[in-house]
Amino acid sequence: MNAKILDIDELAERARQLRAAGGKLVATNGCFDLLHVGHVRYLHAARALGDALAVGLNGDQSVRELKGIGRPVTNESDRAEVLAALERVDFVTIFSGKRATRFIEAARPSIYVKGGDYSSDTLNAEEQALLREIGAEVRILPFVHGYSTSELLAKLRRTIK
Repeated sequence: MNAKILDIDELAERARQLRAAGGKLVATNGCFDLLHVGHVRYLHAARALGDALAVGLNGDQSVRELKGIGRPVTNESDRAEVLAALERVDFVTIFSGKRATRFIEAARPSIYVKGGDYSSDTLNAEEQALLREIGAEVRILPFVHGYSTSELLAKLRRTIK
């Protein structure tokens, strides 16, 4: 197993160590079902905001609940391994449930990042409350147009027919 892939308790400890050393942890989360250049650009921009980047990865069941039948295309352990292979990603933690609250609570990031397909109005209220409580800055990064897993899958379906 890749040393960057941490369970929730390991993430909490590594994040605590980073904070104790004066480091700034950036955190984000998502499904990352089929990694594409939009994801890579987004993760690169997120990592540039701090000293380390923690990625919370939605587990398989939550991806099914969020994205529907046929998703995820790639299972959670494979998705975690691909994310962990990226140089700009420091930690990957798989979480269950549709919401990232447990991940956020463990990471306690200085900065929490979401892509431009979100806004402060569309972020989950429970996650927002937790982020305020821990004093995390919320940053919405610009959306990378032309890249989405759903669009990629639709293109593949058209090609196969």
